[in-house]
Amino acid sequence: MTKEGILFPLPFLILAGGFFVLFYKFLIFPFVYVSTVFFFLALVIMLFFRDPERRVPEGEKLILAPADGRIVKCDNTSGLASLSIFLSIFDVHVTRSPVSGKIKSVNFHQGKFLAAYKDEAQRANQRNEIEIETTSGNIKMHQVTGAIARRTIFKPEEGQSVRAGERVGIIRFGSRVDLVMPEGSRLDVRLKQKVIGGETILGRLP
Repeated sequence: MTKEGILFPLPFLILAGGFFVLFYKFLIFPFVYVSTVFFFLALVIMLFFRDPERRVPEGEKLILAPADGRIVKCDNTSGLASLSIFLSIFDVHVTRSPVSGKIKSVNFHQGKFLAAYKDEAQRANQRNEIEIETTSGNIKMHQVTGAIARRTIFKPEEGQSVRAGERVGIIRFGSRVDLVMPEGSRLDVRLKQKVIGGETILGRLP
């Protein structure tokens, strides 16, 4: 479980414990059901903030999936290959670096909270725009909020080096991640494909 998510399930666990104590003391059976509901909600939140270990592939110039989800946009025909990954509330929301390189810039943009799978969300929604410098050119990554997501977190600072597959942030409660690759990059994935952050190879840098 990520550190950013530790506090979120606590209120539900406290309520679950409180209602169970009331049931134990007064034997009012509806309190058992209420306690169970709050405990279940706490488990759901803990599941959302899970942070499993991943087997990061090794290789030169690999572009890895920055997050778990499904590819909702994939353009491999233009000069700058690009793709978008939609994360449902059931996906792991930890963001990972797609490549090894150095953080060139991190810019936060205020915006709307449209459904993340819509095309206009890429330009209109609140987001972090990150540019990573590599030996093959710069790759752009956007952490985009959705209709439920309200915060994007990116931890590395400008000038800091990152490794492909390294944890770099998180987006809370449903979102998308957009990538724009350097000219000459090749994508090896298809539209609607399910990808795993830090494990799935999206393509290769030129």
